[in-house]
Amino acid sequence: MEKWIINQPIKEALTNQEPLVALESTIIAHGMPYPKNLETAKQVEQVIRKQGAIPATIGIIKGQIIVGLTEEQIHFLANTKPVIKASRRDLPMILAKGQHGATTVSGTMIAANLAGIKIFVTGGIGGVHRGAAQSFDISADLTELSQTSVAVVCAGVKSILDIGLTLEKLETLGVPVIGYQTQRFPAFYHSDSGYDCDAQVDSPEEMASILKIKWDLGLTGGVVIGNPIPKAHELDKTYMDQMIQTALQDAEKEGVKGKETTPYLLDKMKQLTQNTSLEANIALVMHNAKVGADIAIAYAKCQKNGCQP
Repeated sequence: MEKWIINQPIKEALTNQEPLVALESTIIAHGMPYPKNLETAKQVEQVIRKQGAIPATIGIIKGQIIVGLTEEQIHFLANTKPVIKASRRDLPMILAKGQHGATTVSGTMIAANLAGIKIFVTGGIGGVHRGAAQSFDISADLTELSQTSVAVVCAGVKSILDIGLTLEKLETLGVPVIGYQTQRFPAFYHSDSGYDCDAQVDSPEEMASILKIKWDLGLTGGVVIGNPIPKAHELDKTYMDQMIQTALQDAEKEGVKGKETTPYLLDKMKQLTQNTSLEANIALVMHNAKVGADIAIAYAKCQKNGCQP
């Protein structure tokens, strides 16, 4: 059995050089409770289609990476246990054992790159965890961004992380961090982290041109496209910082470590904020999907007809 397949609609889109947007599956299996996870997954795909691009949700079922999950397959991952978080290091074991997996940012980038999809939309990327000087807890997402040529549209890094150190690490790894219609790097639940991006772009066409030039030059690796949460859905920074500190303290008390940390903290934040953080998370993902679709459309035109100045 093939260890990875591309479902037929995505195959046809690739053949016809149509605009495609990759989507992860950890947000389905680990990021939200059922049935909100299923509803959100469907809505994100609808946003992308409405903009004129084609969504390709990626996941692992019975040891097979699937690029372009069907609605039935998405429902399966949304309501099945266990589904393993699948990063680069996990893929060989999950595939060999015939298990189910939800691809992280890292895992999704790998699968998207194998298929030839260059634009990927997520909520927030992983990064350097708070207290990493002692724990050395740094997400594999950052290493993946340094070596896999896929652009990631996100609302910054997950707010439970150390944003400043994450940006320093991305700089060291040579990963461009570009603000979409902003010079300030977004902070997931609010639009301004207090740190600048490496550059600002103001249109999908400008972003597409940057991506094509980078990869045409042989500069392998990804690009972080920081897209701020819409102002109407921003949460108060002081309040959220307090909730994050409480969640981190609870995680330490309960001995939560490694790959379980992020899903634990996100669930704890949902509880502490009485679902306010979950609603903000959904809003920013939808906004990222819209912008990601626009960039995918511009990039497909750029590939076919050359980039517009």
